[in-house]
Amino acid sequence: MRLLIAAAVLPALLLMGYVFTKDRVEKEPIGLLVKLLIAGAFCCVPASFLEGALLGVAQWFFADEALVFIEAFLVVAVAEEGCKLIALRLFSWRSPAFNYTFDGIVYAVAVSLGFAALENFLYITSYGLEVAVPRGLLAVPGHAAFAVFMGVYYARAKQFAAAGDPAGQTRSMRSAFLVPALLHGFYDYCLMSGYELLSLFFFGFVLVVDYLTWRTIRNSSEADRPIDMPPF
Repeated sequence: MRLLIAAAVLPALLLMGYVFTKDRVEKEPIGLLVKLLIAGAFCCVPASFLEGALLGVAQWFFADEALVFIEAFLVVAVAEEGCKLIALRLFSWRSPAFNYTFDGIVYAVAVSLGFAALENFLYITSYGLEVAVPRGLLAVPGHAAFAVFMGVYYARAKQFAAAGDPAGQTRSMRSAFLVPALLHGFYDYCLMSGYELLSLFFFGFVLVVDYLTWRTIRNSSEADRPIDMPPF
């Protein structure tokens, strides 16, 4: 059991540690990060129920290829990224520690990796250690990558809120959901579709997203600034 837990949690902890080290201006409170990791793990429960409900509705109207597309984009991606964003908003928005733009990335990644760690544990206990390596190299970093883009827009929403611009806040919060949901949906659709071409394209997609994620972390870390500075 210890080996299973280590195989499930280690990739998430390594990625969390990497993002934490890139927070150069002011490190976030460990207690807050632990809270966000736990909140992310608990997100698996409502996300699972929501996925089941949405899929049940979708099956009444769609079948075959259309159902696979709906399941990837409008069931799994919507349920998981939506639940993560709600948890992120609930547990970090009003925190006094949320005072720099890079904080949004750190918080979003913490929630997402809490989710990924528990999901990974459930997969490994169900299918064995043979799934640990591919999930550690693909699924867990995928969750982290989607979260980085969520965190960028989430921090921007906080900046608009601080500037007294509710319209800008709403636009940014919408993007904090839509961008990771679209990335997540396409990731899943490549794997679920059964099309050989999409399966091959999947690895190129992962490489591009990983590169963009790394560049976004680097640039956001270097350009980190107080939340009360408007995003324009």
